[in-house]
Amino acid sequence: MAYLVKINGKTHSVDVDGDTPLLWVLRDVLGMTGTKFGCGMALCGACTVHVDGNAVRSCVTPVDSLKGSSVTTIEAVGSTPAGAKVQKAWLDREVVQCGYCQSGQIMSAAALLAANPKPTDADIDDAMAGNICRCGTYGRIREAIKQAAQSQTRSQGKGG
Repeated sequence: MAYLVKINGKTHSVDVDGDTPLLWVLRDVLGMTGTKFGCGMALCGACTVHVDGNAVRSCVTPVDSLKGSSVTTIEAVGSTPAGAKVQKAWLDREVVQCGYCQSGQIMSAAALLAANPKPTDADIDDAMAGNICRCGTYGRIREAIKQAAQSQTRSQGKGG
């Protein structure tokens, strides 16, 4: 069956079964490979995308559940205010080691900061709890989120 899905501001028609996970629509049907497959059970966070601004695991999100929703992937998160701040902080703090999990980490961090521009350590822990980094860059991830939050707060204080 054909489904219309809005991804990164563009509407795509995809001919897949309704229970096809969004992850496979992104990667296999649309060729958007920034979103990674990790576990297939929503446990590792590598496949995190935004659906209507909320961080969701695309490996367990069926395409037929997206009716009218807007999906943002790692390919476009840098065009959002929070996403741009997070990506800059990731580079400044040299977060990436192997990089495999980082698209999911960035998507979770950007959703956190979009919803909560001044997160506490507990807020960061809660938002990032479902994202696993095999390289153990958790300390740099936390530093980058704090930097992005501070940067975001400063820019909001200057009128934008």
